[in-house]
Amino acid sequence: MKKYNLAVIGAGVVGVEMLRVLKQRNFPINTLKVFARSARDIQVDGQIYSVEPITPDGFCGIDIALFAGTEGEKGAAVTYAAEAVKRGAVVIDNGADFRMDPSVPLVVPEVNPGDVKKHKGIIANPNCSTIQMVVALNPIHKKIGIKRIIVTTLQASSGAGKGAVEQLKEETNLIVQGGYQNIHVSVQNKSMPQQLAFNCFPHIGSFVEGDYTNEEWKLVYETRKIMHAPRIQISATTVRVPVRTGHSESVYIETAKPLTAQQAKQILAKAPGIVLIDQPGNNLYPMPKDVEGKDETFVGRLRQDAFNKKGLWLWVVADNLRKGAATNAVQIAECLISSSK
Repeated sequence: MKKYNLAVIGAGVVGVEMLRVLKQRNFPINTLKVFARSARDIQVDGQIYSVEPITPDGFCGIDIALFAGTEGEKGAAVTYAAEAVKRGAVVIDNGADFRMDPSVPLVVPEVNPGDVKKHKGIIANPNCSTIQMVVALNPIHKKIGIKRIIVTTLQASSGAGKGAVEQLKEETNLIVQGGYQNIHVSVQNKSMPQQLAFNCFPHIGSFVEGDYTNEEWKLVYETRKIMHAPRIQISATTVRVPVRTGHSESVYIETAKPLTAQQAKQILAKAPGIVLIDQPGNNLYPMPKDVEGKDETFVGRLRQDAFNKKGLWLWVVADNLRKGAATNAVQIAECLISSSK
C-alpha cells in the first residue's frame, strides 16, 4: 500500500482530533508533521507529537495538508494553503474560507464523494452542523426529493473551541458551589457572549442579512452546494447549549411526494454513515452524551407531520469534533487517495 506524507495544521481541539482519527483509521502515513504558530510538544492518547512553527517551506514534500481551521475566524489556510499547493500538497481545509468558492469542492463523503476529483489543490470541509444534516437528509432527497428544510441546531460548547469548553466548566462549577449571581461577569474564561452553563442562547456567529447569523446562512448555502440542490428552501436557527461535545438538530423536511416515517426509516437504515436509534417507547433516541467519540451520524424521533403527508420530523445527533470536523476531513483524504489509484 502506498503511504503518504501528511501535515496537520493546528494543535487545538480539532487538530488533536485529526491526529487521533488518523491513527484510529490506520491512514497510510509515511511521515507526519504537525504545524502551529509556535513549537512545542503535545500528547494525544499517550503519543507525543512535536509541533513545528508553520512556514511555507515546511510543506515541501507534503502530499496532503489537513488544516484544522477555526470557525468564525480567518484560518491558517488563508495564508498558507496556496503555499502548500504550490509545493505539491492537496489541502483539505476545515475552516470556512474556501467553502463557497465555486472552484473548491465542498465534500461530505457519504453525499458527494465524486466532487473530490474536481479539486484544483484545495478541498473544503463543511461546517459541522451542515455535515450531519446532509448525511441524514441526502438519502431521502435522492430517493424522493426534498423541497424544504427547517432546522434548529443545538450546538455544543466544543464547537466554539477550547475556550468555550473551559467557560462552560468554570460557570458550572461556580453555579454548583452556589454562585448564581453575575456568573458571566465572574468567570475568567469568557469566550461566549452569554452565560453558557444552565442556559442556552440563539447566537452562533455574527448577525448578518435578515437578522440571521452567518452560521445559519452556512446551513443554507453549504447544503445546496453539497447536495447539488440549489432550489431547496432552507431556514435555520442555531442555538448554543450547555453540552460539552455533540451537536443535536431538530429537522423538519417537506418532501416532493408523501413519505411515511416508516418508509423514511427503511431508507435511512440502509444509508452509509447513519445509525438509526428510534424506539421512543423504550426511551431510545440519539443523545450527544452517547455519540461523543463516534464517527457516525445518529438519527431518531422520525415522525410524520400530523397535518401534512409530505412533512417529516427527524432528530439528528453527531460528534461535532469527529464527524463534524476531523473525521470528515480524514474521510475526504481517504476519498482522495482512492480516486488517485
